[in-house]
Amino acid sequence: MRFLIVEDDIAARVVLTKYLERIGECVVAEDGIEGFEAFVEAWEGGERFDVVFLDIMMPRMDGQETLRRIREFERSKGVDPFTSTKVLMTTALNDPQNVIQAFHEGGAQGYLVKPIRKERLYAELVSLGIPVD
Repeated sequence: MRFLIVEDDIAARVVLTKYLERIGECVVAEDGIEGFEAFVEAWEGGERFDVVFLDIMMPRMDGQETLRRIREFERSKGVDPFTSTKVLMTTALNDPQNVIQAFHEGGAQGYLVKPIRKERLYAELVSLGIPVD
């Protein structure tokens, strides 16, 4: 498994990495620009990510725009929406507007409200068909 964690908050990055590193490799980006660049670099290097975790509120480029660019990139490569990279949005806000936008416009598969709890994270991964044992 390969995970991309795009998160500007260091504490949230550390927590996600701690929970995920026992399942697979974690690559971390501090904002949407770095995250999108890491996504493209991994794709072009033949090592796609299995799941991308995107914080919604970030400087330089937020998670919604990052998700939009990821999906545009995948479409340009002929990726079917059913086989696109799984994306979980993370947010400190339990904001239905942002969540609806991520699901309907961006094709996100789930979201996690911070602080992220290990049990909830693992339940989301299992719902995506990713083993956590």
